[in-house]
Amino acid sequence: MRSQVVAHIAAERLVVGDRLPTIRALATDLGLAAGTVARAYRELESAGITTTRRRAGTVVADGVAPTDVVARQAARAFVAAVREAGLDDDAIVDLVRGELLRRHEA
Repeated sequence: MRSQVVAHIAAERLVVGDRLPTIRALATDLGLAAGTVARAYRELESAGITTTRRRAGTVVADGVAPTDVVARQAARAFVAAVREAGLDDDAIVDLVRGELLRRHEA
């Protein structure tokens, strides 16, 4: 579900200020538990992709460019994969720096 929201933002089907469905409505539409949708909404908000306000609901956050969303998603997936492989944060940063340096030399 998170990936679909990100994809809609990247495709500009959702833009800054667009309101997402309520947790209950989306859970019903997708046949998911409300807690699952609530968790996804919290993760989107913690990533800075959405903002939740009382009475206004959950909306696409201001200043989120579609490319930023895709880059954040890719970075999150990368970090999760290399942590799963056993790398610590310092090793991850070193790996990225090394790759950036290698790209500039090419």
